[in-house]
Amino acid sequence: MSTSPAPVPTAALTAPQRLVVLIAILASFVTSLDSSVVNVALPAIARDLGGGLSTQQWTVDAYLVTLSALMLLAGSIADAYGRIFIMRIGLVAFGVSSIAVGIAWTPEIMVASRALQGAAGAFLLPSSLALITSRISGKAQGKAIGVWTAATTGAMIVGPLLGGLFTDYLSWRYVFLINVIPIGLTLWLLTKLPDRQESRAGVRIDWLGGAAAAIGLGLAVYALIEEPAHGWGAPAIWVPLALGVAFFGFFLWWQTRVPSPILPLSLFKIRNFWVGNVATLFIYAALSLNGFVLGIYLQNSDGPHLTATLAGLSSLPITVLMILLSSRMGSLAGTYGPRVFMTVGPLLLGIGAFLLLSVGSPFSYWTQVLPSMIVMGLGLSVMVAPLTSAILGAVGPERSGIASAVNNAVSRVAGLIVIALLSTIVGGTLNLAGFHSAVWVTAVLFIVGGVVSWMGIRNPPGEAAPAGAPAAAKG
Repeated sequence: MSTSPAPVPTAALTAPQRLVVLIAILASFVTSLDSSVVNVALPAIARDLGGGLSTQQWTVDAYLVTLSALMLLAGSIADAYGRIFIMRIGLVAFGVSSIAVGIAWTPEIMVASRALQGAAGAFLLPSSLALITSRISGKAQGKAIGVWTAATTGAMIVGPLLGGLFTDYLSWRYVFLINVIPIGLTLWLLTKLPDRQESRAGVRIDWLGGAAAAIGLGLAVYALIEEPAHGWGAPAIWVPLALGVAFFGFFLWWQTRVPSPILPLSLFKIRNFWVGNVATLFIYAALSLNGFVLGIYLQNSDGPHLTATLAGLSSLPITVLMILLSSRMGSLAGTYGPRVFMTVGPLLLGIGAFLLLSVGSPFSYWTQVLPSMIVMGLGLSVMVAPLTSAILGAVGPERSGIASAVNNAVSRVAGLIVIALLSTIVGGTLNLAGFHSAVWVTAVLFIVGGVVSWMGIRNPPGEAAPAGAPAAAKG
């Protein structure tokens, strides 16, 4: 005889907590938006500035290189000097660099401005989430992270829609210029937040480690993007690739020697932390690849040849489902544990990706794309908040800044690598065959992420495991 589970208690947020969540959402919204808004605007950017596929790849990856490489350093700085102080710096810098992106008139200026924008964004993402984990605790924290996740992930999904509307009816430039509005609002709201001493005295910043990580990632990504044009045997490719690997190897070695590492390798002794980040690597590589190829392929002249607006609208069902379900899933994961959510979510995403194999000629959004978007929206809603909660819940609040930075960096590095390898994945051309190749890679990455979660994640002691699941273990 079985009994139904007890009702899941809701964790209402107080007014100060809601203010914290709103600030965190706005601060990370602009970075999440700008990392995704370019996907459907890339064809127009390439037409205006020139440079073809290489310009499109660098427009995305220049942002991700600095965002990924500097996020670890920014997380340490936020822990040392206080999240609010660092958030203010990041907001101002992001606003200035967004204006530079909006007025870029050559591919080189676009790439340089995007790199500066990514560097500023590195100071926003870890600070925003760490602000929640340091000021909200208990079951309310799970709900807060769920709300934050729904909004920020929704920004990543709604970005293509906004990019399409601006590209078709105004200009792709305006979507970057309007960043000053949410940035100004966030700076004002920060003045309403009760002041609290969040800095930690005596913390040393690992500037050398931060530089080594940035140089290593930058050189490796350059080699991966430019390889199709030169070949692996060309010195212009293997030399920067070898140097990039060497710099990154030095970075890892240095983290075992420096007193205050920006990447505390001891964190990876915590089971849910390292398993969650491995799952993040696969899942966010798949999300980045899917968003990039779908936004471009739907606009291709030898494909469906949709407008930028319609290409952006294609992912709207994902946004709607994220908004409706993410907060609830965060609360459920706080009660039942994250393992089953982190397993089922990626598997649903993989099924949704496989559904895109039906895309062909003649093209029909309603039968070839919409079913995939619905299944993927359900998968994202089930997974994202529990994934974040599991990783940050595995470490103490005093290290929430660096833990958040590591997880955000892993997700961005995943996207960075997969976009750099795009030519290899699609066979050099993003036609229908190339699109299907990318779909296969996307689906496999999602499924691997789900398998990793099921095999490695453990529910914290005291949280109920789903029927038939092994008992939670500490580790």
